[in-house]
Amino acid sequence: MVKPQRPVDLAREHGISAQSVRNYERDGVLPPASRTDSGYRRYTHVHAAALRAFLALVPAHGHAVAGDVMRAVGAGDVDGALRRLDASHAQLLRDRETLDGVESAARVLAGPLPPPAEQPLPIGALSHRLGVKPATLRKWERAGILAPQRDRATRQRVYGPADVRDAELAHLLRRGGYLLAHIAAVVRQVRAAGGPQALASTLETWRSRHSARARAMLTAAGLLDDYLREVAQTEVAQT
Repeated sequence: MVKPQRPVDLAREHGISAQSVRNYERDGVLPPASRTDSGYRRYTHVHAAALRAFLALVPAHGHAVAGDVMRAVGAGDVDGALRRLDASHAQLLRDRETLDGVESAARVLAGPLPPPAEQPLPIGALSHRLGVKPATLRKWERAGILAPQRDRATRQRVYGPADVRDAELAHLLRRGGYLLAHIAAVVRQVRAAGGPQALASTLETWRSRHSARARAMLTAAGLLDDYLREVAQTEVAQT
């Protein structure tokens, strides 16, 4: 029979505090521990497996998802836990697709785009430049792709150099079959990077982060499977 463990014993393996282990139990991440006659917690190999799984899930799926998964397993809702993980995997795929779009945009930015307008363009001039209808530009605005300013006198939309750049990217990606929501995500990435030059230098970092998260998901899946197996074996032994 495996000797019961104290909070400090579980904590030592992962370099965390014993209080963190107790907090995880309080939050439902670990199953409730039995107590000695004097009130001390007694953890088992099941708790150790649960802690390994949770700490692996955090870098793979985030703290909130990891907690939801562990609480669902603790409540006996394994299907609910797996569904939560499915959603996280789907989000990573969407993130990868967004990055693909950003890389496509970066390649275009590195090529011979039309020279930027020296003065802000009204909607008619920009629509003519792109060969689209003004209604299309307004639709892109509603989708969060464009954010033009308004002329103080006329209150008409005017598009500065950054707006024209975003419109050029949107036009390219739309021709490539990307949905508007996807294009909006790409444009946000371009803006957050501070422009095309800064964007080019961050693409590899984004790709590496996605790959690291995917690898973490593989590790977490194995440890979660170990935990589920421990739970199932314990339940059989108690029947």
